[in-house]
Amino acid sequence: MKAKNCLIFGGTGQIGSNLLRKLAKNNFKVTVVTRNLHQKGNFIKTQANAGYIEIIETNPFNENLIRPLFKKADICINLVGILFEKGKNNFKNIHTNFPSLVASLCKEYELDQFVHISALGIDDSTDSKYAASKLEGEKKIKELFSSTTILRPSVVYSVDDNFTTTFMTLLSRLPVFPLYYNGETKFMPIHCSDLTDIIFKVINDEIKSELIECGGPEVLSFKDIVETLMQLIQKKRLLLPLPLFFGNIIAKTMEFLPHPLLTTDQLKLLKYDNIYSNKLKTNSSIGVPSKRLFKEEVNKYCYMWKEGGQFSTEKYSSE
Repeated sequence: MKAKNCLIFGGTGQIGSNLLRKLAKNNFKVTVVTRNLHQKGNFIKTQANAGYIEIIETNPFNENLIRPLFKKADICINLVGILFEKGKNNFKNIHTNFPSLVASLCKEYELDQFVHISALGIDDSTDSKYAASKLEGEKKIKELFSSTTILRPSVVYSVDDNFTTTFMTLLSRLPVFPLYYNGETKFMPIHCSDLTDIIFKVINDEIKSELIECGGPEVLSFKDIVETLMQLIQKKRLLLPLPLFFGNIIAKTMEFLPHPLLTTDQLKLLKYDNIYSNKLKTNSSIGVPSKRLFKEEVNKYCYMWKEGGQFSTEKYSSE
């Protein structure tokens, strides 16, 4: 059987690096588009045997430059997304305009399938520019290319994330940690490897024209997540519920940083639970239930934030 060609945008991030390894091991040929070959290229090349991964350095937002890549592709996967706006990298361009461009090229070159990564919980949080741009992007690509499957994951975590690693860094340094909305917002953290399994299932079984919610095996509040991380890195911190007024001041101040830890738009998102809506298909209903538990997985790499590092004498206990 001829190996299918997968064209991946956003393939150098935590999801992409895991996904391309799995695809290559299962006889898929992968083309990864990157804007900086020297920064990411050498790492990507080590993820599979020679001949399975091709790296293209180009501007993915230039239609004339990426058009030739669709001529030999069978499947396209879009993993591109941002959490905060910076210059031309605004929500509309990244979450609406770019996916629309990709979907139109998928249709023009008659690709077998387009897999697009969106986000869980965006139906209710329309006062957020992030969520609104994601919803508009979903709407447009479904109109442009019918063989599209959209996956909506909850927060994705792994050793390479910007979620658990950022919080453990803050918890290791700050004596007080703020809880917005009393830390009651619910999440279904999904490990990157579980999400990779879902994407592979969608591609391998040719699941098309679907909207699928993807979550981990547990529902955890934001406070649960922070307390778990504190326990794992052996820190005791004061968790302080913070009024929204002060939260907005902090968020607006942080927006001046090159990589803000919190923005006013993210603060809006925190009002809404990030869990299954019970209105759509889920990863479990398509036969790929998530298996990896949050505490067990983070325990595998949290030693980097312990005072003793990997040689810390205190051991993690599930008790």
